Amino acid sequence: MTDTANITRRVVLGAGLAVAATAGFGGFARAADSVKLGVCIPAATHGFTGGIVWWANEAKKELEKAHPNLKITIKTASGAPEQANQLQDLVTVTKIDSLVIFPFESAALTQPVAQAKKKGVYVTVVDRGLTDTSAQDAYIAGDNTAFGRIPAEYIAKKYNGKANIVALRGIPTTIDNERWDAFTAVTKQHPGIKILDAKYANWNRDDAFKVTQDYLTRFKDIDVIWAADDDMAFGVLKAIEQAKRTDIKEVFGGAGSKSMVKTILDNSNPLIQADVSYSPKFIYDAIKMTAEARLKGGTLPATHILPSALITRDNAKEYYFPDSPY
Repeated sequence: MTDTANITRRVVLGAGLAVAATAGFGGFARAADSVKLGVCIPAATHGFTGGIVWWANEAKKELEKAHPNLKITIKTASGAPEQANQLQDLVTVTKIDSLVIFPFESAALTQPVAQAKKKGVYVTVVDRGLTDTSAQDAYIAGDNTAFGRIPAEYIAKKYNGKANIVALRGIPTTIDNERWDAFTAVTKQHPGIKILDAKYANWNRDDAFKVTQDYLTRFKDIDVIWAADDDMAFGVLKAIEQAKRTDIKEVFGGAGSKSMVKTILDNSNPLIQADVSYSPKFIYDAIKMTAEARLKGGTLPATHILPSALITRDNAKEYYFPDSPY
């Protein structure tokens, strides 16, 4: 059984135990006659969110077939204001009683989600946490601390604690902060590692290309670029190729996209040697866990974190899923 299969098995098993443990004060819970579950997620503006949208629709298809008294409504948004409006519609028009939300931004969505919770909606927040955790009932995410720590440890070990680094951050969110804090906590332990600059590139390939162009113009000696996302990493690679820079030794992305894992597996680009896992399938798991808990009248654990792992050529086969959309 693959690591991913093991992880999924642990998630589903954990959810079942949590439902049983928290089903009701008397040990019994009244199963819901029906559940109206709203799913609010970012639109497929890049590879990772494309995977999120695909897995969310897979969950809707499979769960509605398995549970005739479950109705799932999926909304995708291209920005925080649109997502806030969609959330209001789900509560007032669709009249959802449960919500799974992948916030477009943390701060901007905290109050809208809190308002939904005040109206009795059960809230599961996925990945990009809110700035006020009292606005949620449950939180499910990948291990963002490991997502930042693992590449920093890899770089420190491989380059003997000496490297000039430029970094690309994602969107201002709690998960980006967790990743950045974990990355810099490691690099601060190595005086020979210098972070020349770090800028937001919005987990977007084109934005990453532009940010990297700026870095390559300003800095003449770069050893490693931490792209912190596979889509951004491909934008970085394009900028390096266009600039014909040969000093850069490595680009480290993140999330374990199939194209990046295949690159590692085939050793087809010397700049790409490692990655860190962070699958968009967690939205499927979050929808499944929330729907099945609510149908039974139960709740989920307050927090559930899925582990991340270093991907190298030695174990890349375990993380390569050619049929996946991401």
